[in-house]
This record gives sequence, structure tokens and C-alpha cells, in this order.
Amino acid sequence: MAAANTQPVAASRAVEARKRRQREEELLVWPDLVFIEFISAVLFTVLTVALAVLVDAILLDRANPAVTPNPSKAPWYFLNLQELLLHMHPALAGVIVPTVALIALGAIPYWDNTAEGQGEWLSTPRAWLNTYVGAGVGSVGTLLLILFDDAQHAKIWEKLTGTDWPIPALRNLRAIQNEIPWPKSWLKVPLGDKVLRTDLLGLPKISLNINIPGLIVEQIIPLSTMVGLPILLSIVAWKTKIAQTKRDHMILQFSGFIAVYVTLTIIGTYVRGEGLALVPYTIFAGDH
Repeated sequence: MAAANTQPVAASRAVEARKRRQREEELLVWPDLVFIEFISAVLFTVLTVALAVLVDAILLDRANPAVTPNPSKAPWYFLNLQELLLHMHPALAGVIVPTVALIALGAIPYWDNTAEGQGEWLSTPRAWLNTYVGAGVGSVGTLLLILFDDAQHAKIWEKLTGTDWPIPALRNLRAIQNEIPWPKSWLKVPLGDKVLRTDLLGLPKISLNINIPGLIVEQIIPLSTMVGLPILLSIVAWKTKIAQTKRDHMILQFSGFIAVYVTLTIIGTYVRGEGLALVPYTIFAGDH
């Protein structure tokens, strides 16, 4: 009889303990979440007011549609894309690359589909290492590619030696198109006359000419770089045992992507002056 009486008591205590433990693990909207959001909103407002008081924004003359300011820059969140426009075909930089990047980011959960460590930041033993490597390679690699396309290596050579850069075709990316003696037939390949014969379908004839050197410089080389370098990074990380799991590789690649995004934004903001030349530039008044 005594054993029968103790069973309901033990069961009720277990239920109470379970309810208490569940409450401790809960995060309620009020006051937990709303209080944090309120404090964040107050701090954000104070910071915005302080910046408005202490920092003088550039106030130019009244906008004139007939005069384009120099430099003419996109909003800060698009400066990374504007930076890409300087190095590749506009359709590639403005449409294809952002679309593919968004699709790739959305595909990460489908590629890294293991249940272990879900909901945890940097859940693998090598997560921090992959974060550091991805961010370092992404930022430094992007900076080096931009310096190469601006011919900084050639300018340093000429300044130190007093002679011209010995390999004109490798002065920058555009020099590959302009300095190499390409066959004249490659400069204007009439695809519309021989390949895309829309007139055979009863449609208007397409006049499409392809510049092979321009195609190589503006599309093939940038695409090969953007696809090949991340693959090479993952191969090297796998061989050196830095990244061993799918999640390791995703952390590595995502860190590199964020580093590239931030680097392009910083360069587009502070290192693109008049004519979008690679020179120091500031957004603050009084420094122009």
C-alpha cells in the first residue's frame, strides 16, 4: 500500500521538475525579447543622433540632372557590385554574379544537411580555424586581385627600376585584350550570320558579333577566378586537414564570401576617387 502511495507523488514531482526545466529553457517575447529590442533601439537612436551631430555630411549643390558628380557612387550596400563592374562585364557583375551568389547561399542548408550541431555557431572542432582561413584568404585575395587589375605591380616595378614593365600583356586584366596581337578575325565574330540563324525560323535576323578577346577578359577570366579559387581553397583545406566535413567547408566558403563582400565595400567606399581611380577617398566633408 505504501509503495502504491509513493508512485503518484514521485510522478507529480517529475512533472513539476519537467515544467520548471522547460520554463528555464524558454525565451518569452515579453519581457525577454522585447526588452532586448528596446535597449537596442535606444542605443541605435543615440548612436545615430551622435553621428548626425559630430560628423558633417557632404552637402553639395542642388542636384542638376545635366551634371554627373565625380565620383558617382552607388549606395553603400551596392558599392561592392559597383566595384565588380570595374573588373568584368556589366551583365555578369550586376545580374549573374549576385543571382548565383544568393542561390549558393540558399543552397548551403541543403548541402550541409547533417543534424549534428544544428543551431550552434561554429559547432565543429575546426570551425574557428576555417573562419580565420576563409576570411583571411577572401580579404587578402580580393585585395591582391584588385591591385593587379589596377596595375599596381607594374607601377611599383617602374618606380623602383626606372624602366617600363617588361610584360605589357600582364600589366592588368584589360592589357590582355589590348596588348596581345589577337587575329583580326577574333575581334568581330559574326555569330548572327552563321550560328544564330533566327531568320530560318521566320523571325527577324539577329546581328550578333562577338569580340573573342573581350569575351575572355570580361567574362571567361572573371568567371574562372570566382569559381576556381574557392574550389582551390577547399581542395587545399581538405589536403591540409583544415576542413574535413561538409560543415567545415561551408564555414570556410561562407567566411570567404563575407570577407570578399566587406573588402569590396570598403574599397568602393574609401579607395575610389575621381573617375573611380584607386586613390584615397573620404565621405566626410572638409577633406575634399
